[in-house]
Amino acid sequence: MTIAAAAPAEEAVAGGVAGRPTAVRYRVIALIFLITSINYADRATFSIAGSAASTELGLSSVQTGFILSAFAWAYVLAQIPGGLLLDKFGTKRVYAGAILAWSLFTATQGLTGLIAGVSAVAMLFALRFLVGLAEAPSFPGNARLVAAWFPGAERGTASAIFNSAQYFSLVAFAPLMGWLVHSYGWRAVFWVMGAIGLAATALFVRYIHSPVRHPKINAAELAHIEAGGGLIRMEDAANRPQAFSWTNLRQLLANRMLLGIYLGQYCINVLTYFFVTWFPIYLVKERGLNIMEAGFAAAAPALCGFVGGLVGGYTSDLLLKRTGSIDIARKVPLVFGMLLATLIIACVFVEAEWLVVTLMAVAFFGKGVASLGWAVMSDVAPKRLAGLTSGVFNMFGNVAGIVTPIVIGFIVGATGSFDWALVFVGAHCLLTIFSFLVIVGPIRRVELAA
Repeated sequence: MTIAAAAPAEEAVAGGVAGRPTAVRYRVIALIFLITSINYADRATFSIAGSAASTELGLSSVQTGFILSAFAWAYVLAQIPGGLLLDKFGTKRVYAGAILAWSLFTATQGLTGLIAGVSAVAMLFALRFLVGLAEAPSFPGNARLVAAWFPGAERGTASAIFNSAQYFSLVAFAPLMGWLVHSYGWRAVFWVMGAIGLAATALFVRYIHSPVRHPKINAAELAHIEAGGGLIRMEDAANRPQAFSWTNLRQLLANRMLLGIYLGQYCINVLTYFFVTWFPIYLVKERGLNIMEAGFAAAAPALCGFVGGLVGGYTSDLLLKRTGSIDIARKVPLVFGMLLATLIIACVFVEAEWLVVTLMAVAFFGKGVASLGWAVMSDVAPKRLAGLTSGVFNMFGNVAGIVTPIVIGFIVGATGSFDWALVFVGAHCLLTIFSFLVIVGPIRRVELAA
């Protein structure tokens, strides 16, 4: 959109407008949801293809665990640089480049074992590491888009929508990937998902803009977003973020409320990474399903997690409107959801496959309800350090992606069973509740000292 076309809308925001607002922000969050679904599907490619790939390539459980963790090593290390890039260069350019890069690295994994003299373990680890590096700006980018496009009273739902994509991803893509492995071999998973990512890049570039520059938005919607606290001019030169300094970073790391939020996100992500790494393998090796059955079985808990995410976000915003308390709005769904998620431990004591899937579905419904971390970040991040603060948050949260696959790999390798692995995952649900109720304290926006 040209500057001339954008100017009348900006002037109308400044002066107040009447009329029916457009609903462009809902189309924006729908596209973010789609991109995030592909994002999570690309993380889970080796989970679906891993059983067949491990057999063909001769990978042990410990090697599989390290390969599954490779994504998170890079993802964690790149969070702060990714947040800084978003703050410096803007959401659209950095995010679009990220989608393109991770899609190419995903497709290249399908060549593993076909290149003479290259270790399959090393190649898979390196490529999954590069996927993690490329995906690092995605969730901080989502948080910036929500902060720019949505008023405060709608951010819980908007954040829940893009966060729930992690569940919908497996609802939509796990059966597809399972069918691809069954029909065309495990390499086809990487090639097809890479191609889908390239198409998503084109959609993102075409339809994502800042609110004041979007060609379809009208002045009434801009006024509504800004009146509710939406940072519609976040990408403007006049609103450039504070320059990075170690002092600012130390303030973020020394803030008790933020540290409690970071710990809680780490614990919630233990469940996430169990689900996107070991869960399909658990269904095959522990419960005796074939890979196609596992792909469809994984879709049931994923669907419940997706519904739970939407319920949690809607409930949180409803509580905020009725009580005016951000603490009640964010913490009540979180505690309730994490209590439900502890039911994952009950899978240790049941034998019937349908009951295992049911318990997992309830647990992941609860996990979805509790997944309000990104809404909380929109509530607390310093206004001119949103990218960096979100990057630090996502860095801590995704340490779980390093720890969980490796710890579970060692547990399964040492015991020959997933029982203690499920206990390990379930215990983190209780630690999440402790973190938000005891460590976090009152939720409020952080103001950094000069």
